Amino acid sequence: MTNLSAFPIAKRWPAKHPDRLQLYSSPTPNGVKISIALEEIGLPYEPHYVDIGKNESWTPEFLSLNPNGKIPAIIDPNGPDGKPIGLFESGAILLYLSDKTGKLIPADPIRRYETIQWVFFQMAAIGPIFGQVGFFNKFAGREIADKRPLERYRDESRRLIGVLETRLTGRQWIMDDAFTIADVATLGWVRNLIGFYEARDLVGFDDFPTVAAWLERGLARPAVQRGLTIPARG
Repeated sequence: MTNLSAFPIAKRWPAKHPDRLQLYSSPTPNGVKISIALEEIGLPYEPHYVDIGKNESWTPEFLSLNPNGKIPAIIDPNGPDGKPIGLFESGAILLYLSDKTGKLIPADPIRRYETIQWVFFQMAAIGPIFGQVGFFNKFAGREIADKRPLERYRDESRRLIGVLETRLTGRQWIMDDAFTIADVATLGWVRNLIGFYEARDLVGFDDFPTVAAWLERGLARPAVQRGLTIPARG
């Protein structure tokens, strides 16, 4: 049986199936990227719910694997050369999973790098900006009288959705007819922007019908539907 004792996180969240990839996560936009990818790929895995509402991602055990203190993180007991590997940061995990399985990313080198650039676009732009919209529109930031920060992030969100609108025009997915980690990385964030963050009207989402149709197609995928609720909230 695979031994995960070298990873302190496995003591706090014990593995029932230590031979499977271990996912430590929560169903947030960054968290569901990995569960969606795993469901799409079909790789056996065991999810563990990390309750960020209880600051469990800041416990010593979680920080031992992810020093950034954010979900998600993984341990793959069957990493490169058969050695266990622990990883954090959702974009890096997506790339690892696609490289490991040869799925959700084109084999052609040029299209592979084009896919990676759109993953980075989500990580460097969409994720941080949409997160700020959520803070200022739904959470504590809405109590701030000065609305200029909200307006700044609203306008930047519209610009970023416009970038997606242009890219998706005439395409089914970000990489033409292939559903890839670029779509996986981005779907949850767009879904949260107009749903959980309640910013549909704020950013004028209905002005972007191509993005809306892409989101609908993505959410209709069975693997995506499953991944959106994994790990189940405790």
